[in-house]
Amino acid sequence: MTDLEVRGLDVRFRLGRRSPRYVRAVSDVDLDLRPGRLLALVGESGCGKSVLTEALTGLLPSTAEVRGSAHVVRRSGAELDPAIGDLDLLDADERTLRERVRGRLIGLVGQSAGSYLTPTRTVGAQLRETVQHLGSGVDVGELAERVQLPTAALDLYPHELSGGTAQRVGLAAALAGDPPVLLADEPTAGLDRPLVDHTMDLLAATAHEGRAVLVITHDLRAARRAADDLAVMYASRLLETGPVADVLADPWHSYTAGLLAALPGEGFTPIPGHPPELSALPDGCPFRPRSPAHAQTCTDDPRLVAFGDRAVGCVAS
Repeated sequence: MTDLEVRGLDVRFRLGRRSPRYVRAVSDVDLDLRPGRLLALVGESGCGKSVLTEALTGLLPSTAEVRGSAHVVRRSGAELDPAIGDLDLLDADERTLRERVRGRLIGLVGQSAGSYLTPTRTVGAQLRETVQHLGSGVDVGELAERVQLPTAALDLYPHELSGGTAQRVGLAAALAGDPPVLLADEPTAGLDRPLVDHTMDLLAATAHEGRAVLVITHDLRAARRAADDLAVMYASRLLETGPVADVLADPWHSYTAGLLAALPGEGFTPIPGHPPELSALPDGCPFRPRSPAHAQTCTDDPRLVAFGDRAVGCVAS
């Protein structure tokens, strides 16, 4: 059983070599991934969701400045696995990330998975090579069956795959090393609704096998369908986290309430204004300038409680 505990994650990029200004892509984020649970991270484009996963896997450019901790703790029963120990991803060097983390401890599912495949080799050949490289001993046929990838698709080339099939290949590749943690960055982007639902169901199934799963999405309907927990991100910060049913039924933060009100069937009322520039974030809750009514209930010092109960920056007005 493996937990991923993120504490005080902060990622910023300097605006020019000598500039005193920074882009704050991720600000003081606390997040827990637990075995057997799927956490959906939602928010508008550009709020820092993808940067968060890139920080956890060491895929940020060299210009990034990263602070905080991200501990991977693998336990066998009540004892800490000595082969893994208490690993801080943010302190790990590239060799450790390459040889022990990517693909083995953490599987990655990206957008448009077909674009990551070699165009001149069949799907089956690439999955077999991935399994061999990671040394997991996973049977490719069983792997394909687990993600509901038709056996015939193993003989196809990437350009012959539909969008949904390509995404299943991407999920199969992410599971090839049998990792206990899975990060999926917008895995349903560009898919129609039936394929979105199918992809989310597959990700939920991988969580229920005992993995800790993080899915980045802007699709609240998909999150409601498949997630156990929900984290709402805005302008680099987490504003609200908790069990998905609780957050969506009774949002504490006005931004979460606004996202729900913007859904078709929920009023289709867009949130007025635009998110702040990440290079000029306001003090306190970043949503305050966008909602005068919210500002009356917003605090400069967000109340953040233990994840898995409820965490909230401000209250919905």
